[in-house]
Amino acid sequence: MAATYDFPSDLLAGQEELHQVRAELLALLKRLPWSVEPLDGFSDDRGWRQVERPASPGWTADEQAEVEKLRQRERELAVFVTCHRFWSEVAPPETVDARARLKHAQGTAPAANPS
Repeated sequence: MAATYDFPSDLLAGQEELHQVRAELLALLKRLPWSVEPLDGFSDDRGWRQVERPASPGWTADEQAEVEKLRQRERELAVFVTCHRFWSEVAPPETVDARARLKHAQGTAPAANPS
């Protein structure tokens, strides 16, 4: 089924912002220490693979607030996208296909000029 969907601009913008917020949150979490609270490092070689973690200084209050802000925005956007009025116009058998196409629709939207 090669259906095309005329997604409303606000739904496309919401989906694009959701992608951006998730990417920003992932990048932030990768930069932060592995533990929110300060913890000693450890090494465990008793399992099927060795796990080692250095001591973690924990997250600062600002870092915790930034993660919470991004998670809250992610939730708001996820609700906006999934509950958008557009979905009531899509026939139930096509909903999964339409949602999948929306997730990849940002590739067709004009992107910021990288130069």
